[in-house]
Amino acid sequence: MNSHHSVTLTQFLIEQRRRFPDARGDLNGLLLDVALACKAISRKIALGALAGLLGDQPGENVNVQGETQKKLDVVSNEVFVRRTEWGGHLAGMASEEMLLPAQIPRQHPRGKYLLLFDPLDGSGNIDVNVAVGSIFSILRAPQDAVAQGRDVTEADFLQPGSEQVAAGYALYGPATMLVLSVGTGVHGFTLEPNLGEFMLSHRDIRVAPDTREFAINSSNRRFWEPPIRRYVDECLAGRSGPREQDFNMRWIASLVAEAHRILMRGGVFMYPRDSKDPKKPGRLRLLYEANPIGFLMEQAGGRASTGHAPVLQVRPEALHQRIGLVFGSRNEVERIERYHAQPIAVGDDVPLFHERGLFLA
Repeated sequence: MNSHHSVTLTQFLIEQRRRFPDARGDLNGLLLDVALACKAISRKIALGALAGLLGDQPGENVNVQGETQKKLDVVSNEVFVRRTEWGGHLAGMASEEMLLPAQIPRQHPRGKYLLLFDPLDGSGNIDVNVAVGSIFSILRAPQDAVAQGRDVTEADFLQPGSEQVAAGYALYGPATMLVLSVGTGVHGFTLEPNLGEFMLSHRDIRVAPDTREFAINSSNRRFWEPPIRRYVDECLAGRSGPREQDFNMRWIASLVAEAHRILMRGGVFMYPRDSKDPKKPGRLRLLYEANPIGFLMEQAGGRASTGHAPVLQVRPEALHQRIGLVFGSRNEVERIERYHAQPIAVGDDVPLFHERGLFLA
């Protein structure tokens, strides 16, 4: 066993804290609370149908996003709230599953951080036993909220992703992993089930700058902007096309699983803005998904973008704001940004999908 495999998450966080002598340990405490929530969710998911938690939530089962809630969406949200509200580290929290921010109960002390989370990303896959996960983001609460101990408002959470102090995700797959950044790179911890501890298994994860693998839901092609169609068509053209190399296409429909694959072996993920629903400028949520995943990618040497500009520079306008997202290997994301800066005319698409093209008889 490699020496760093004997380092627990607690030990790792203490090591990081020692770099900042004035730190009080509040962030460490919060991250350990989040890790405990992820362990609890992992146990519930591992039981599958045996726990009676698969399927849709009965009754009023549509969340604030207008999506059908799974039983485990509701359970996971409750776990996150209850495991983190008591420790005195939070001024408030917000979740993809809750319309408004959750206040810290008055019987608990309040702290200086804000927690945002998607308690069960990819829950549409849960009934078919495909990897799902939890995503979280930590921001500093406004000074007046901390000083006065006031209730938090939606505006307190509307900070650009560059203001995050930590972000990460838990992946519930063949092994449960916690992937985390506190602004000093990206590190992965694997849950050792006998000890019940997250152990450091992947130190200083880096995203390769180049790749021959991309992920996109190609069924939405007719709704894509021309630069995205151009990029995908060039990849699919392979060795005989302008890229002069073959690419593989992947699509899991679980953001955590997609991000984890890219952190482990490179690649580029695209869920771009499209015209499928003009009311939604993207599918993914800026605060609960795009910002924390973007933070991890940038910390690992990759790039995260709206397709036009860095996603971490976007100033949020609403708690549940949606956005287009492209992330992964830096050189490929930058290529996509260049295509958006100099978009091709609609009639100039590579004729791969046109009549008599590769995908039409």
